[in-house]
Amino acid sequence: MNKNFRGNKNYSIVFIVSFFIVVFIYLFSSFLFVDNREPDNLDFNPSQNDFFKIVKVIDGDTIIVRVSGEDETIRLIGINTPEIVDPRRPVECFGMEASNKAKEMLSGKFIRLEKDSLVDDKDKYGRSLRYVFFEDGTNFGKIIIQEGYAYEYSYENKIYKYQEEFQQAEDSARKNKRGLWADGVCKE
Repeated sequence: MNKNFRGNKNYSIVFIVSFFIVVFIYLFSSFLFVDNREPDNLDFNPSQNDFFKIVKVIDGDTIIVRVSGEDETIRLIGINTPEIVDPRRPVECFGMEASNKAKEMLSGKFIRLEKDSLVDDKDKYGRSLRYVFFEDGTNFGKIIIQEGYAYEYSYENKIYKYQEEFQQAEDSARKNKRGLWADGVCKE
């Protein structure tokens, strides 16, 4: 009887240890088999089908989006809105209106980002340079220029993919006196 007791005791210990090993593996398997590497400096190159949530609209031409679980600051290519956040300058004419319009159009939205091989990946402040498209394919930059809330902008006079469209959008806004170009709004 003493021999059976020891055998059962050894069996019980093996069973308990095995049970805890199985439970441990089950509980921590997600940590053991998941690739937890950080993205490479968030140099992302999203496909045409990737949409990102806008976390914050800084002003009319700068936003923050969530990419791979991290917040990424995006400077929109081809547009410039009047300044409201540059500590070296006063708030520019129509800056608050442009910022508010961008917030109205972009806050909380899911957008597609597009890189342009004709321009640098990042600006001198480390912001990723991208175009922003809504889920329906509408180019935000073109719309905000066309409505008169932004200027067409060529950084260092570089050519970019949608430059002609953006220039035409600004010409239309000027001709139709929208936003920045409305009579009596801002002096050029």
